[in-house]
Amino acid sequence: MATAAESGTGTAVQSARVTLWILLTVYVFNFIDRQIVNILAEPIARDLDLNDTQIGLMTGLAFALFYTVLGIPIARFADRPTTHRPRLIAVALAVWSGMTALCGLAQNFWQLLLARIGVGVGEAGCTPPAHSLISDMVPPEKRASALAFYSLGIPIGTLLGMVIGGKLADYLGWREAFVVVGLPGVILALVVWFVLKDPRRSDAAAILQAKAAAPALPLRQALAEVMGSRAYLLLLCAGSAAAFLAYGKTTWTTIFFQRSHDLTPGEVGLWFGLIGGIGGAMGTWLGGYLADRFGARNRRHVLTAPAVGMTLSIPLAIAAYHAPSWPLALVLLFGPQVFNSLYYGPCYSAAQGLVPLRARAIAAAALLFVQNLIGLGLGPLFFGVLSDWLKPMFGPDSVRYVLYGAAVLGLVPAFFFWRCSLHLNAELDQKGA
Repeated sequence: MATAAESGTGTAVQSARVTLWILLTVYVFNFIDRQIVNILAEPIARDLDLNDTQIGLMTGLAFALFYTVLGIPIARFADRPTTHRPRLIAVALAVWSGMTALCGLAQNFWQLLLARIGVGVGEAGCTPPAHSLISDMVPPEKRASALAFYSLGIPIGTLLGMVIGGKLADYLGWREAFVVVGLPGVILALVVWFVLKDPRRSDAAAILQAKAAAPALPLRQALAEVMGSRAYLLLLCAGSAAAFLAYGKTTWTTIFFQRSHDLTPGEVGLWFGLIGGIGGAMGTWLGGYLADRFGARNRRHVLTAPAVGMTLSIPLAIAAYHAPSWPLALVLLFGPQVFNSLYYGPCYSAAQGLVPLRARAIAAAALLFVQNLIGLGLGPLFFGVLSDWLKPMFGPDSVRYVLYGAAVLGLVPAFFFWRCSLHLNAELDQKGA
């Protein structure tokens, strides 16, 4: 069955563009609702009397555990030829948006933890079907750019979540902030339901072809296809290490500026949100562009920029956390925000090319499973436990020393991206054949 992009018609190309823009908007809402808790963590901790370990559980593991566990079965459902992927995304969006609003009603740590679990349940239904949908609608040579465009939702959503959440916390309170950012997602879910089309179900002929197509691969076979790739396994290591550091540093850098530089949530949300959002967006776009341009000459270079970028970010990050003033620290952090964001498009593009067509959603879900369980689940929690352990020696400045170590650990994902790149040419040729 021809994809929308392959059909060559103006209508099909326009439909692909509309789909990409709407999916980008959905992913922006995804990360607003996911990341707003980071900027609200300090006022929540003061109000509910939480320690740093509980902050790590609330911002990471509670969300990530259910997000990752549910990602695989949802991806299996998305891989079925008859599944309407946009409607699956719409239902997921309505669930996580409603649960974000409910976070504002929590009266204690356990209620907030349950609401965050609900957000994770909803968000599990977003990226696997979205990646599968995008991969069907664009040709392989444009896939890295398309997935990087979708991944712009990460820095944009993080930026908006920090700025909006911080300002709302300053002027209204953290409870009201959750409600205000959560409810608009329910409206967007209606737009997704009624506007987006699935190319597998766009007309009668497509529906008949989908029903006549081979059934979705059995789970064991799909996972065997995915895990049988050496390059994919190295990509899992690289992506999970990168996510571990990214989620951990994002959560605790916002707290670092409040504790070590005495900024308010609104001030941190505005300034660090701008640095992180603009730098992250630049890095995400640039990573996709470089992957498509240089990967066309030699496909191992799809992952060269992430490996080099994560290495270059280390000295700049250390200098930023050591800076005597918060404006200088923010300026120095801009480079690491760009360099550490280069991997989004190349990573997911490579994953989609290393598996058969009917295992694409599973490939995205497996990568998300490991990234989020290790990264989002354990990154903030590990840094929080480490901060509690260092607090008797360094007091409120314990977070600064945790972030020094996190910067140096950037060598780990850089190494795995480089190792993975050495296998790309052979494995992509094999899959293409």
